Amino acid sequence: MKLLMVEDNKSVSEMMAMFFKKEGWDAHFAYDGNEAVAIFSEDPTSWDMITLDLNLPGLDGMQVSAKIREISQAVPIIMLTARDSESDHVLGLEMGADDYVTKPFSPITLIARIKAIHRRAEMSANATNAPVNDNPNDFDITTDHFRLNSNTREAFIGETEIRDLTPKEFDLLKTLAQKPRQVFSREQLLQLVWDYEYYGDERTVDAHIKKLRQKIEKAGPQVIQTVWGVGYKFDDSAVAADEK
Repeated sequence: MKLLMVEDNKSVSEMMAMFFKKEGWDAHFAYDGNEAVAIFSEDPTSWDMITLDLNLPGLDGMQVSAKIREISQAVPIIMLTARDSESDHVLGLEMGADDYVTKPFSPITLIARIKAIHRRAEMSANATNAPVNDNPNDFDITTDHFRLNSNTREAFIGETEIRDLTPKEFDLLKTLAQKPRQVFSREQLLQLVWDYEYYGDERTVDAHIKKLRQKIEKAGPQVIQTVWGVGYKFDDSAVAADEK
């Protein structure tokens, strides 16, 4: 794995360099936002992962993430920050981050997050590059009012496509839709969608659910429901009511 860590605290970078070396990863480091964008821009397709501190000299982490996303939608970004509010989580995801780790963090936890996001990115790339069946009705998830095709990475409410889903939002929607009306806890969704054990950061799920719902509502009635005190479920029964 070729990884770029953008972190202005050299002590943190030096500590993580040891862990990256142990994993056998090709790790590179940038210490301010402008440097990070310049390094990434030299060869965007060569990078497998970016860890990005929020508080940086020059361009801050949000600005760096936005500029990287202008160049590449594919490279996974894990945002690192001492900020710990839901609004920061949501804003980071809106700027293109795939995951969000709050400082101080355990190096082992960060390594696990990186591995999980990398595995998911490879799975998404393989699905995107897989041969696509020419039959437009070949959907692997179909309910009365919802269809999802994993090969084309498309999802529809009725005849309207849910547009601009990120890889993580698509995986989250697919996981819920595979078992309609089953309630998934946040811990379960972290394991199934992010592919890592629960480390206490449920807001990663909540922030992605918020963005996913916004995109669903542009296509039709809401199909992701909150079960208070438990988690989330897929339920498209409201689509029929809305169509009457």
